[in-house]
Amino acid sequence: MNETTEATKQFAIQKLYVKDASFESPNSPRLFGFEKWNPKIELNISNEQKHIEEDLYEIVLKITVTVSHEDETAFLVEVQQAGLFKVGGFDEDQKKYLLGSQCLNILFPYAREAISDLSVRGGFPPLTLSPVSFDALYQQHLQRQQAEQGETDATH
Repeated sequence: MNETTEATKQFAIQKLYVKDASFESPNSPRLFGFEKWNPKIELNISNEQKHIEEDLYEIVLKITVTVSHEDETAFLVEVQQAGLFKVGGFDEDQKKYLLGSQCLNILFPYAREAISDLSVRGGFPPLTLSPVSFDALYQQHLQRQQAEQGETDATH
């Protein structure tokens, strides 16, 4: 690639924000009396991409965590961490990768902090989520798409 092509590429954070957050503790205060805290954690992660204008995109990382203790829901926390990203000058595959992986890598630490903070504010120990490899998840997504495309091609 020549220097002018590289100079026109742009990947920048415009704004980071919490789009939505909620905390529910349906069995409190009864569950606060637990002797030994041995939570079962169910994690659900998804994302949305929205083209705002020209090279501006809103990416929303949605994380829902349900924490149970002895088969009862201790709490449920949902966070939608969002960001506005300027992505320009990249080919389509590069842009999809940036939006589908790198933006999520940027948003995740903020979502993790919000989840931990909400669990503490709800009267429970901090909930610190393990790191997530959005690169690996993106590659799995591409493989699923290719497999589905192959099945569609085979049926036609």
